[in-house]
Amino acid sequence: MKIVLAYSGGLDTSVLLSWIKDKYHADMIAFCADIGQEDELKGLEKKALKTGASKLFIDDLQEEFARDFIFPLMQAGAVYENQYLLGTSIARPLIAKRMIEIARREKADAVAHGATGKGNDQVRFELTAAALAPDLRVIAPWRDPAFRDQFPGRAEMIKYCAQKGIPVQATAKKPYSMDRNLLHISFEAGILEDPWMDASAPEHKAMYKLSVSPEDAPDKPEYLTLDFKQGNCVAVNTKQMNPLAVMKSLNKLGGKHGVGRVDLVENRFVGMKSRGVYETPGGAILHFAHRQIETITMDREVMHLRDSLIPKYSELVYYGFWFSPERFALQALVAESQKNVTGTIRVKLYKGNIINAGRKSPVSLYNPNIATMEADPTKAYNQDDATGFIRLNGLRLKVAAQVHGPIKS
Repeated sequence: MKIVLAYSGGLDTSVLLSWIKDKYHADMIAFCADIGQEDELKGLEKKALKTGASKLFIDDLQEEFARDFIFPLMQAGAVYENQYLLGTSIARPLIAKRMIEIARREKADAVAHGATGKGNDQVRFELTAAALAPDLRVIAPWRDPAFRDQFPGRAEMIKYCAQKGIPVQATAKKPYSMDRNLLHISFEAGILEDPWMDASAPEHKAMYKLSVSPEDAPDKPEYLTLDFKQGNCVAVNTKQMNPLAVMKSLNKLGGKHGVGRVDLVENRFVGMKSRGVYETPGGAILHFAHRQIETITMDREVMHLRDSLIPKYSELVYYGFWFSPERFALQALVAESQKNVTGTIRVKLYKGNIINAGRKSPVSLYNPNIATMEADPTKAYNQDDATGFIRLNGLRLKVAAQVHGPIKS
């Protein structure tokens, strides 16, 4: 039997690789997607082979991640529960997609993942597999009672690694778990499971990787411009960039000024609430700037229609339905809505804040001659017309008040 395992080289996936290999007498192929983890990928090949893998694939998916996943997400204005910019959620379908491609190429019988039975990632991996490879078996050890009985905690996993000679750097006490990619880094579990715990306190400063605290950010604000073309950022500070370069540049700028930190309690798809702390410096700037250029370039009804779909779109991404017909349908509407979202936004970054500092577009729908409170030189808007407009819109309210009596406030 041949199995492709989503592998990070940490304690969990190191144990999983060895445990699955023994249970299924399998040829184990390890796969790690490079989606912006940086230093976390060092030394993985040696570690995977020593742990029992016959080979390791480390595929650089950063360009694809930025172009085909992050940017469409930003065009949709997606934010789950009005707070979470979906950094982990949007990465999982890409990882699963590539894992399935490797499984096909290697003629594997199954794919395996280390997502727990309490989390969202198991759903995201397996819904992707259902859509792209319905015939491929999925192995999820954390949902196997035998695995959970053998490893009720980290101490047992560390002991297992010592017995097997598996090289891992781990301690029995871990203050929180971390997951990093090009869009964000997330912190969950451990000390963060207490929602009263203040993750922004000075004693937890070392936890953060992508940004300084707002208190430590420069005292002088920094201005930058973002150029958009059809809803996608194509330049930062007038320098033309591809999506990957945009994300790297904005992450650096946002992190310098303490931008993009969020501490929230979210509703997991599996039914429980979970507390998470996120750093999304570049994504926060991109999301903000994109909305600002939309305000002067999008038709009102198109904007309101797209905005009404943001909760549904965000749910689909969070729940793992990236490769679903309804997400593709919504994406087509989003793409149509972005055809005229072109122009330049200037923002000011200052101590954790993203502040609008100007917007312009060659296709702006904002007309100062019409909007002015002074005389309208274009004669495009006749204020007398508002009388009939208000009368017609108020007609049903008047009729109802005459029949039922005035509404009592």
